[in-house]
Amino acid sequence: MSLHSTPTGPLFLADHPALDFINSVAQAGGEPHDAWQSDEDVLRWLVQAGLAAGHAAAAAPGGLLHQARQLRDTLRVLVAQKKAGRTPDVTPLNRALAAAGGCNQLITGEDGALHITRVYPEQTPAALLGPVAERAASLLAEGDFARVRECEHPECTLWFYDQTKAHRRRWCSMALCGNRAKVARFRQQQK
Repeated sequence: MSLHSTPTGPLFLADHPALDFINSVAQAGGEPHDAWQSDEDVLRWLVQAGLAAGHAAAAAPGGLLHQARQLRDTLRVLVAQKKAGRTPDVTPLNRALAAAGGCNQLITGEDGALHITRVYPEQTPAALLGPVAERAASLLAEGDFARVRECEHPECTLWFYDQTKAHRRRWCSMALCGNRAKVARFRQQQK
């Protein structure tokens, strides 16, 4: 088991689904650890994140994995550019949004109330990744990037959205990187 995963898959520590998506590859023991090795891994992640039902994609094997990794790389670059104060080139994300092919529909809930929901006509890899692309676009356009941060632990590459009351979160997880930093600082003080 690696530092940033559990027996059931990656940890969801970022407090934003687009950042959790980026965090599906993390440093473990100084090496990158990719939580996705198959289409099924990506689909399981989407279900755990609440972004997809447990239906398999109707695509060639490896199609979902390949597109998810491409989207993840795109989002990592866009978030880093935006965080650095640069204007990101959103063309690749716009292509992902267009390829998803979804539209809003009005549905009636069991209680009779009307709800707007996003539906996708086909279960293609692009459609399965559509909700991630939409949340990433929302983060880039509407998110408070003063609260988007990278973990301060030097060996960690995870991003998070600081939703703490004081907005002083420093670690992807206090249980992981925060405690490691405290232990290292304590050991340094003891020397």
